[in-house]
Amino acid sequence: MQHGPAVRRRKLGAELRALRTGAGLTSGEAARLVGWHQSKVSRIETGASGVKPADVRLLLDAYEVHDSQLRELLLVLAGSDEAGAGRHHWWHAYRGVLPPTYRDFISLESQASAMRTLEISVVPGLLQTPEYARAVTRAAVGGLDDERDERLDALVEVRLARQDVLRADPPLELAAVLDEGVLRREVGGPEVMARQLRRLIEAARLPQVRLQVLPFAAGAHIGITGPFVIFSFSRTSDLDVVVLDHLTSSLYLERKEDLRAYTEAFNTLQIHALSPEDSLDYIAGIGDGA
Repeated sequence: MQHGPAVRRRKLGAELRALRTGAGLTSGEAARLVGWHQSKVSRIETGASGVKPADVRLLLDAYEVHDSQLRELLLVLAGSDEAGAGRHHWWHAYRGVLPPTYRDFISLESQASAMRTLEISVVPGLLQTPEYARAVTRAAVGGLDDERDERLDALVEVRLARQDVLRADPPLELAAVLDEGVLRREVGGPEVMARQLRRLIEAARLPQVRLQVLPFAAGAHIGITGPFVIFSFSRTSDLDVVVLDHLTSSLYLERKEDLRAYTEAFNTLQIHALSPEDSLDYIAGIGDGA
């Protein structure tokens, strides 16, 4: 189990090693092509040391990697602020208010092709209304004044800007399982919650969103110990990662055994949850009774 930067280094190194091998080069040959010592290539590939975005570009050029999306993803893993063909990584404008772990999460979310999430307490950030996002952010981050608080405003802006991934081309494919407690917890008051429930119904009708409710009647379930997110990447499954959020940090699980365990857990949750169609009716029913 690693923090975000360590996971990124290891995943980036493994992918660069695979690309070098695919190009038919030894580590020594690759080093000579870019003017390095062989040990530097080895340290990068094992994740033992970090690598600058400029060095990643040198290696990708040496390996004749022209896939723009793959290049951008690998440059993001290297920490580039300007990866890819001029794509603007908007979250860097909020460095003053976003902790590094949150920036790591957003960078992965922006590059992922699919996201699977279990939520047991709050609506996923990608589906929150502005009022709900404000109420959640104020509760989760200490020392925020709801009146004229610029930091609170910025954090809510970030939460809403993240939702653009659902409108991208192609959009992020989102599969979410929500414990019934998410729908029953009155965040921000009755009116805010009523609008949030309507927003969930609207989002669930999008072709890129699969939303399922796990009702209280399902009893104890495999996800009861806490929420999690699984990010998947279309260019290479070796970059898939599980994210576990804690109060002051996020943990990233990258081992194949962990990915397999959480994928199986999510599949089990989907089986026990209501179907997407029945989930829509269930959410609507809760909204009508609010």
